[in-house]
Amino acid sequence: MIKRSAGILPYRRSTNGLQVLLVHPGGPFWQSRDLGAWSIAKGEYDHSELPEAAARREFTEETGWEPKGALLNLGELRQRKGKLITAFALEGDFDTAMLHSNLFEMEWPRRSGRIQSFAEVDRGEWLDLALARDKLVVGQRPFLDRLVASV
Repeated sequence: MIKRSAGILPYRRSTNGLQVLLVHPGGPFWQSRDLGAWSIAKGEYDHSELPEAAARREFTEETGWEPKGALLNLGELRQRKGKLITAFALEGDFDTAMLHSNLFEMEWPRRSGRIQSFAEVDRGEWLDLALARDKLVVGQRPFLDRLVASV
């Protein structure tokens, strides 16, 4: 069964052009990673949920913000390991200081027997397109080109 994920790439217009909102994954594995580690706010869904509904749900879970308004479909991309990601764009302006993500639990440190909670997303930033391209996971970078071509 192919894993599917859906998410939202918020954008806003600034005096320097388009900016996009990317999120940094939480947890100890990602703590010191920056370039090529950021993502759109997204998550997995199954066949019982439509991609747009999943994207809205996941965006809210990962950021604490409810995405309002019409979404622009940026299509699908297949990741290296086969997962299909569907992305939508949403024009808006979110205050990154107010980001509040859901939590996940994992054993940390490994083989310690201790279960700790971590934010699924530890921060979000508005970035110009050039910096966003550097920070975004390689497999999601075509979504930036699709956004530029669509707005």
